[in-house]
Formats: sequence, C-alpha cells, structure tokens
Amino acid sequence: MRAVCWHGKGDVRVDNVPDPVIEHPRDAIIRITATCICGSDLHLYDGYMPTMKHGDIIGHEPMGIVEEVGAKVTNLKKGDRVVVPFNLACGNCFFCQRREFSLCDNSNRNAEMARKIMGQSPSGLLGYSHMLGGYAGGQAEYLRVPFADVGPLKIDSDLTDEQVVFLSDIFPTGYMAAENCGIEPGDMVAVWGCGPVGQFAIQSAWLLGAGRVIAIDRVPERIAMAEKYGRVETINFTEDEDGVYDQLMEMTKGRGPDRCIDAVGTEAHAGGTFDAILDKAKTLTLLGTDRPHVLRQMIRCCRKGGTLSIPGVYVGFVDKLPFGPSMNKGLTWKMGQTHTHRYMKPLLELIESGKIDPTFVITHRGTLEDAPHFYEIFRDKKNNCIKCVLKP
Repeated sequence: MRAVCWHGKGDVRVDNVPDPVIEHPRDAIIRITATCICGSDLHLYDGYMPTMKHGDIIGHEPMGIVEEVGAKVTNLKKGDRVVVPFNLACGNCFFCQRREFSLCDNSNRNAEMARKIMGQSPSGLLGYSHMLGGYAGGQAEYLRVPFADVGPLKIDSDLTDEQVVFLSDIFPTGYMAAENCGIEPGDMVAVWGCGPVGQFAIQSAWLLGAGRVIAIDRVPERIAMAEKYGRVETINFTEDEDGVYDQLMEMTKGRGPDRCIDAVGTEAHAGGTFDAILDKAKTLTLLGTDRPHVLRQMIRCCRKGGTLSIPGVYVGFVDKLPFGPSMNKGLTWKMGQTHTHRYMKPLLELIESGKIDPTFVITHRGTLEDAPHFYEIFRDKKNNCIKCVLKP
C-alpha cells in the first residue's frame, strides 16, 4: 500500500509499504477514505518529537471502511463506516473506567520508554513516535486499529466523510479545551491560535456559554476564518508584537480574560519579542525543547482567579515560565491529550442536528501523493493553507 512516511526533519515521503494485518484479536483493519494533516504532525515534521524512526507511517486523524476484524471485535463488521480516535484506549483500566482515555494504562506498548521521560506513560497514539507506542499512523491506504472494540465510532448516517472525520481529533480537542476552562455564562474567553484546534475551541466556547470570545493570531486567513465563522473579536499580534497584553486589558477594562486557551503549543511564533528569540535560539542549538511564548503571555494576561486551558502539544521542558505570577494570581491550569472517546458520540449528535458543520475549516483537499507538498505549505502558512484533507 501507499503511506506517508517520516524520513527526518522536513522530509516526509509517500512510500510503498506492507499492508497491515490483524495482530491481536481486538484489532480491526480499515480502508482509509479520509485522513488529515494535524498541527501536531508539524512537530514531527519539524523534528521536535523524539523517538521517531525513518520510515514511520504518520497521521492520526483517519476514518474509513472496516475490511477485517479480530475474533474479539463484536461491535464492528466488514463494511461498517467508522471514525478512528487518534489515541488508543483499552476500555478496562483505572483511567479508562474514569473516562480519562488519553491516560490509558495498557495501550502504550512502549510505556517504559515514556516513563523514563515523563515518570508515567500516557496512552498510545497512532503515528506519533515510538515513545507513544510505535503504532503505524493513518495517512495511508489501510490502517490497523488496536483496541477496535473500544475506539472507532460507527457512522450510520449519510453525513459526508468531511463532516465527521474531525471527530478523530481536532473537534474533540477544541471542545475539551473549552470544557476545561470551566466557562461560566457570560465569561470572556481568549484563544491563542486560530488554526483548526483554535477554530473548534472558539466554536465550543460559544456552545458552552461564553459571553465574548477574543482570538489572537498573526495569519490573516486564520483571523478571517475566525471572524467569519466564530463571530470573534480579534487581535493581530503582527501589528504590535508586545501589545497583546495592552489590548486585552483595554478590552476587559483592566481585569483580563476569564479563561485563556493555548491552541498553539510548542512551536509558538512571536516575531521579535525577546523571549521568542531566546526560545528559538535554544531549540536550534538543542538547549531547549519547546517555545512557550503563549504560556508566558497567558499567565500575564489572564484575570486573577482565572483558568488556563492547554490543548496545544508540548514535548519536553519549558524555560523561563513565570510560575510565581501564576501562583500569586491564583490561576488554575488544565491540560492534557484529549479523551477523544468521551466526546465523539455527543459531538456527532451536534453535527447531525445541524448545530455545527465542521467542514468550514477545510482549505485543501488532495490524495496521499499530495502530502509532502501539503506538509510544506501547512507549516509555512502558504496558499492560505489551514486544514488539509487527504483521500487515498
């Protein structure tokens, strides 16, 4: 089969690789009909995620048609149409029973590798390094889905692939980010980053009762999308790199936003600010692993007693974090990989009822063969690229 494979920093290729096979009675094989490039895939593309190997199949936002199931998979059959969550969960462990699926104890087959770095292991992830399981990803013609009796969501309606494929990751991620804020009616929510997760965090903040939503970005087409579909007030930090704090204080009469969402993660861009220059220099010289400019800015901007929600992916150690101000302001932090399984069905119901049409984020469509080009323009913010959908 054809699959998108990682070969090093800035180097993804579409290779011929062996077709997947059933390896465990709880496996399923699906024929991919739609798969996407995620913002967190760029951390692989840019070489920030450790334990990647040449030839690894990447991608974690897939859906398709069931071709084969293992002996213990009784909830699916050949021909079923399913969306596959990006994280894997056994359904039985302490964390899965608490519906904290991204913390599953049993799905990362390389858990010891993760423990050495993190102290404990999160769940396994599709196509996202050997530290997180070394599983083949979904930017391919076929995919082996472990724990298929727990994860995939069957789609029985006539909704298009494009309407439901984002249930695999970015729609639940944006929704959980807003939910983690603990939004109270009328709250003012500030969202850093208007990429796909940021767009869904904006939509979800409104669904959960926000009174105002302010979006912060520097890419014109992302800002335009947020204004058109998210009904937000916006701050374009390109116009004043150091002025986000001042603008937010002016917009909130000096109090600051009630809830802040970091939908950017480890590769924050902040132009010529001193901390951003220092972060970039450290990552380029391997003296640092992350660029946490947005985290620093959120701590400064959030109102006293407010909440920081962090769906953006971080991979290692963050430097020069103003933890003292965070403590003295009484801020609450909530973060983590998305418990995707928890949200897929209720969010599908929102789509089916017409309360949201997720397709608004799609800007580019193509086949697997387009993936190397799409990765480049997505990373470099070219051709108005915001979200790419690949159809093998």
